Amino acid sequence: MLKIALAQINLLVGGIQANQIKIIQTAEHARDQLEADIVVFPELTVTGYPPEDLLLRPDFIKQANQSVFDIAHAVQGIDIVIGFPEQSDNSLYNTAAVLRDGEILTQYRKNVLPNFGVFDEQRYFKPDNEICTFSAKGQSIALTICEDIWQLGLVEKNKQAGADLILTLNASPFHAGKIHQREDIVCQQAKGAEIPLVYVNLIGGQDELIFDGASFVANAQGKVIFRAKEFEEQVSVVEFKAGKPIKTICSPLYNEISSEYAALVLGVRDYVYKTGFKGAILGLSGGIDSALVLAIAADALGADQVEAVLMPSKYTQDMSNEDAILQTEALGVKYHTIAIEPAVTAFTGMLSDIFEDTQKDATEENIQARCRGVLLMAMSNKFGKLLLTTGNKSEMSVGYATLYGDMAGGFAPIKDVPKLLVYQLAEYRNTLSAVIPQRVITRPPSAELAPDQIDEDSLPPYSILDPILEMYVEQDRSAEQIQAAGYQMADINRAISLVDRNEYKRRQAPPGIKITPRAFGRDRRYPIASGYKGA
Repeated sequence: MLKIALAQINLLVGGIQANQIKIIQTAEHARDQLEADIVVFPELTVTGYPPEDLLLRPDFIKQANQSVFDIAHAVQGIDIVIGFPEQSDNSLYNTAAVLRDGEILTQYRKNVLPNFGVFDEQRYFKPDNEICTFSAKGQSIALTICEDIWQLGLVEKNKQAGADLILTLNASPFHAGKIHQREDIVCQQAKGAEIPLVYVNLIGGQDELIFDGASFVANAQGKVIFRAKEFEEQVSVVEFKAGKPIKTICSPLYNEISSEYAALVLGVRDYVYKTGFKGAILGLSGGIDSALVLAIAADALGADQVEAVLMPSKYTQDMSNEDAILQTEALGVKYHTIAIEPAVTAFTGMLSDIFEDTQKDATEENIQARCRGVLLMAMSNKFGKLLLTTGNKSEMSVGYATLYGDMAGGFAPIKDVPKLLVYQLAEYRNTLSAVIPQRVITRPPSAELAPDQIDEDSLPPYSILDPILEMYVEQDRSAEQIQAAGYQMADINRAISLVDRNEYKRRQAPPGIKITPRAFGRDRRYPIASGYKGA
């Protein structure tokens, strides 16, 4: 009987010493409590993933390579399979090492380096083309790393080399539906080569990226016989008898909406704690976006670690304040009320001579938003709490946000959440416990920066805007292709024009959690000064 432990753990990028301690403790737990023969960790275990340009620092690489030897000497009596950036002569490899009784038994270098979307591995690593196997309890075991397993031929190559099973180390980021893609690909590969596959995935939030875990084992028939929990750390053992994995518990998968909500909660929690903040603070307007962000923050950090600030203006409706207060009471979150009218009056007074003989426009609206930004940043600085912004993906796409106003902050939880999905997530959260007042969900959305203002005064309805944005931003479709999907060219041109000319705002926005297949930032990198016009 061969027992393999899947160590689905949350690591800190760059925290080599902290990661080393966690790896050693996990390996000892797998050996002593789970009686495992092998423990398998995620990709680039020692450094965390993705370490980005830390990989260009010789001192960082030296520490990472030394850590592998330290781990090997610290834990004996169990095979440890970990990932690290291996320095060999003048080349750097994304490597998996097998540690046994104080020594590096063997090493495998990643063959396929992804260089698309959020991945930049060809910037740092050199690919290899060799396979690697080792023996444990009479079984021949092959190693692969993440993208390797998505390529046709490599699994079969390992099977032909005599492998009885394959261990694959992964740091596969989350987006809605990604787990099904992973399992489909791995199960197809396992079935095609008639070989079991052990897939260990990273868990945790790292800046914009979420790693959702859901590690699993597929048998040689292409069936998932074990699955770890999504969005949680877990160390589990799967037993292999005569080369075949024995079926065990498969944790259920979240549906699309619940998985997206769980990803947002995990992303906020890890960003706040990994960056050393003492909690979070946000402006609560009584609108749907800030209501959702407050619920996410309270779920992520605990209500006692979150503060909400109501900042009414003369345009704020009474129901906005009422609903905001109702939500803070439902969640048990502390709130403050600071009217912004004195600050707005002061700024407009200071500008009155300069603005004489001009018409009121968005300038005056933006002053209100910027007064709020100053207040929130002051509280963030004073109390050491991270300021969460509340803009959604639809707003970020078309620039429906104020630089140094509602865009001011350190982290943007719903930056990659389209407006229609904001409503779905709010409805979902209320199925867990009713914390967002129903009126917040049903009333027309408004920035409340002018009398009787609603979003549709300046934007197409979100039922039209969001699908257009998805096709243009995420799928790179042309205006003509979007029109062929059934949308009016006037709406298409309006949306595309706004997207194209607001790149400068997005470049100055705080980082936010990626939950769609293509998010702004690492996924979509457009020039600010550009002659290209999509519309």
